[in-house]
Amino acid sequence: MRVAELVMAIVMAVFSLYLMWKSAELPIGWLPGRGPGGGAFPFWLAVGMLLCCVAVAVRWFIGASPPSRSTEPFMTRHAVKSFFLVAGSLTVMIGLIHVIGVYGAVPLFLIFYIRFLGGHAWTTTGTIAAVTPVVTFFFFEIALKKTLPKGFTEPLFYPLYDIFL
Repeated sequence: MRVAELVMAIVMAVFSLYLMWKSAELPIGWLPGRGPGGGAFPFWLAVGMLLCCVAVAVRWFIGASPPSRSTEPFMTRHAVKSFFLVAGSLTVMIGLIHVIGVYGAVPLFLIFYIRFLGGHAWTTTGTIAAVTPVVTFFFFEIALKKTLPKGFTEPLFYPLYDIFL
């Protein structure tokens, strides 16, 4: 557990630096009359992530966090099983995006994850699985004007485009 905490802090810090470098290919500052540059949001998120990684590493060195003092193994047998269940279901979801689109694949994943892995009630599961694609649609398709993959369900969205665009 102790080694895993430090390794993840280092890996995430390197990833943060990469994201900062890559997003700096676009303007990261405020553009007069236009607002933030295209790289501003990812750059400053990566800066925040890097600062968090530094904080985790510092806490590890001084032994301030419980994992930094732990001698337990990083992953138990149950954790490995859970990891493969989630990774497998995410792989299936990503594969389904090309067939039934984001708005079909995400609710199916949420149903599996919340109900069958999380053991939550059907009302909670159904509510979250129904609300998430609607909020996602309005955020990406309407507010940001960014289309997400819809697979064979795309014709179902034409009336919505006529209403909102």
